[in-house]
Amino acid sequence: MKVENILAKNIAAAGDRANYDAACKRLLANKIILAWIMKSCLEEFRDFAVDEIAEKYIEGSPQIAQMAVNPDEVNDFKGEQIEGSKTEDSMMREGTVTYDIRFYALVPQSKETIKLILNVEAQSDFYPGYPIIKRGLYYCSRMISSQYGVEFMDGHYEKIRKAISIWICADPPKYRENTITRYAVREENIVGDTAEKRENYDLITAVIVCLGNAGDDKYTGILKLLDVLLSSERKPDEKKRILQDDFNIKMTRELESEVLLMCNLSKGIEEKGIKEGIKEGIKEGILASIQNLMESMGWSAEQAMAALKIPESEQIQYVNGLKK
Repeated sequence: MKVENILAKNIAAAGDRANYDAACKRLLANKIILAWIMKSCLEEFRDFAVDEIAEKYIEGSPQIAQMAVNPDEVNDFKGEQIEGSKTEDSMMREGTVTYDIRFYALVPQSKETIKLILNVEAQSDFYPGYPIIKRGLYYCSRMISSQYGVEFMDGHYEKIRKAISIWICADPPKYRENTITRYAVREENIVGDTAEKRENYDLITAVIVCLGNAGDDKYTGILKLLDVLLSSERKPDEKKRILQDDFNIKMTRELESEVLLMCNLSKGIEEKGIKEGIKEGIKEGILASIQNLMESMGWSAEQAMAALKIPESEQIQYVNGLKK
């Protein structure tokens, strides 16, 4: 039978998967969700209330979106989601890096207005062919280098802003489930005892958030929130109830519609996969029957397909399958 190659299958699935991924990103881009992530993963925000982070510290005034990220919605959700800084970095010899979500955040109680550049990524494949942490650190490096000519120039390196890349892994290996791990630059005295100001070297931080399942005593806080939010199995009403009751997250029209959209898309992808699997299984069974008749009866492929009453219009795919 005719079997599509990987490229053909990926192209066929791209539409549904792209819509689902886009819905996940829009959920994560909601300010209250970002505030929960920041409070749980970053030292700079751990002592502040989630609502305060969302209202005061996510993006300075110039970067806060004046319209909802979803262009299909009317402009009556002001301030609920962030548009962020540009999500692409382009360099002539290094190509283009596209971030899932990128935005600015002010550091609370800093002596001067220092900004962090945060990048949040949703990652479904924990083993994409390279260590995710290396990609996270690379993204941090690109966010640092791309500041030249924008945040600083002419050797004014003191103006470099800290870059943070947070990776949310929805399907990590068992040993990484329900963990949050931070990687940062630290000072180490090899000879002597001295101390540099931390803000002069604490410029890159990568965080890996690995989701897991209920039943683990670590399944709480941001790990539970994100697992519920991004789950493809929980129904919208269940998600909304948990977010409201356990995390005091009000269901704005924008957030509620994004939760519903993602649930519908995930259900559609699952149902489509089941149907395609059933269809593929039937074809494989017919192909096996043809081969058995050819071997046991000594028939040709045409005789076997005629005995099985396979329509002539479908016979060519099974002939091609036998050749493989």
